[in-house]
Amino acid sequence: MITDEDKERVRQATDILQLVGETVELRQRGSDFWGCCPFHREKSPSFHVNPATGLWKCFGCGAGGDVFAYVMKRESLEFPDSIRFLADRAGIELAEEQRSSRRGPRRNRLMECLAEAEGYYTMLLLRGRGEGPAAARSYLSGRGFGSAVCRRWGLGFAPGHGALVEHLLKKGCSRQELVAADLALEGRGQLRDRFFDRAMFPIHDEQGRTIGFGGRVLTDAKPKYLNTKDTSVFHKGKHLFAFHRAKEAMAASDTAIVCEGYTDVIAMHEAGLTNVVAALGTALTLDHVKAIERFAKRRIICMFDGDEAGQRAAERAVQYIDKTSAELLCVVLPDGQDPAEFLAAHGADALRERLAAAPPLMSFVFDKRLSGMDLSVPGRRVAALEDMAKLLAPLKDSILLDEYATQLSDLLGVSVDETKRMVRETPLPKGEVQPRQGRPSRQASADEVPLDAYGASPLQEEPPWQAPAAVPEGGVSLDALSKDERLQVVAEGELLALLVTNADAVRPYGGRLASVSWVDSRNEAMAWSMLSCAAGTPPKELVRAAEAVVPGAPVLLAGGRLQLVSSLTVDQRAAFLVDVVELWSCRREVRSIKAQLRLASGSGVDEGAKALFVRATELQKRINELTSSLSSRV
Repeated sequence: MITDEDKERVRQATDILQLVGETVELRQRGSDFWGCCPFHREKSPSFHVNPATGLWKCFGCGAGGDVFAYVMKRESLEFPDSIRFLADRAGIELAEEQRSSRRGPRRNRLMECLAEAEGYYTMLLLRGRGEGPAAARSYLSGRGFGSAVCRRWGLGFAPGHGALVEHLLKKGCSRQELVAADLALEGRGQLRDRFFDRAMFPIHDEQGRTIGFGGRVLTDAKPKYLNTKDTSVFHKGKHLFAFHRAKEAMAASDTAIVCEGYTDVIAMHEAGLTNVVAALGTALTLDHVKAIERFAKRRIICMFDGDEAGQRAAERAVQYIDKTSAELLCVVLPDGQDPAEFLAAHGADALRERLAAAPPLMSFVFDKRLSGMDLSVPGRRVAALEDMAKLLAPLKDSILLDEYATQLSDLLGVSVDETKRMVRETPLPKGEVQPRQGRPSRQASADEVPLDAYGASPLQEEPPWQAPAAVPEGGVSLDALSKDERLQVVAEGELLALLVTNADAVRPYGGRLASVSWVDSRNEAMAWSMLSCAAGTPPKELVRAAEAVVPGAPVLLAGGRLQLVSSLTVDQRAAFLVDVVELWSCRREVRSIKAQLRLASGSGVDEGAKALFVRATELQKRINELTSSLSSRV
């Protein structure tokens, strides 16, 4: 579990300008920085970064927040994983990692040993003498991988016979670390190399760090491919080959291509198809699919071999059709060719054409599986239905069952009801992912609430923003508010944005703010948490104070626009915004009093009604004063 202390250590170690600058070209204007938003297409920069507060905001799409919100959106991560991502980036060991290190070597040490092993293997491939390195170079050259490609991908040769163990021990790696990283095996008190006489393919995590290897035999020995076993840094059911290289292209195209082998991926990347990954010695898993769809949100194209094993792989992937919002498609190349062979024979453009015409995965599986069945005899159609029901069993409780049952019924010439009955009564094969009812509704996150900046006269009747489509838990839906409330809640957001950068300018108005009826209780809590800080408190600490009472504070505090477009001084903006918030608060209270008086009109004028009249008169007088004051400024 990640602690609050870990979170703050990671935040302090992360420079928001450096983080955003990795993917966004920022230009400085005064003390702020602007660029084109990385999350939607735009020509005029509306993406704003404030290094003083550590917050960012896009005034085009409404997204905003702190460094964690930025990584969550850019990398499609959940909040805890955004902390882990930035911790890895900053070289910070989290408490959860320290706890696990007590049971074995630390993860960062294993990665250091693995990186050293990669460099050693590559050096032997490129410079080694003898039959082993020559055989590895010959094999890779036969796949079209010259020295430049081998160097780019860190390909190598594992000699075995204790050579790697000897090298890594000299480099300071411990025996325990070599075993824990699965670089060495222990027996009879001695260490021996895990890999020997193999061409080596390094496997990297999402940040590009070496976490394991795949080794391809250069003789007739078995197994043909040998992969690092699961360790504390490598999990074959979760990691994908070349994922760190492919994720940017997957996000840009909204499409991912999943191949079966290392050489296929390398060949396709080298041919310009850079959104390609491969599973690591295992079938495609749900974790793989979830990792891919963080970036490829529209299409996942499975490129399986045309043999029986490829057909089985396609059929196993069917169980994920309703577990992802991306469309699952399938391509099998002709004549049993793999992607590298097809590229060599036909070129990249021909492969792109086949990928563009990829059929839906289910249609491909139906066609392949039924093509070998004789459906002319009724009894054989029943047998085919029983066989196909096993294929659809993982979808028995899915909202997609109707669609696929209808499609299968048409192909077999049987009733839809009978097909669905058969599917629902068929037990799941072992190892299949349990079905669920449809897709769960996605909970809105705080960065989807564009509480946009105050963009027009505070006296106008219609609000100058678009109401949000979703509201975080505990938030305020603009659609559910009156006009006065909508205008006030935006003014509250502007006041908070000013508070976080210039709290001392707002302090003199504490008494007036205490009398305000806030529309959004979160705004009130954040305002008082910041005003309670000592004078001169830096903006980043004010953000932390607000976040202590409202977890989504960074998102809500990032949205102030008035300070970016107004020519007013800080003190003038403070006076202006306090007046605006108080004006709409007074108007709301007057309307509430009028409603109460209407309800009481049939029972005569009592003391309570008289008090309400007096209060309404006082409020109207204050409204007139505030309106006059604000009118002189606009």
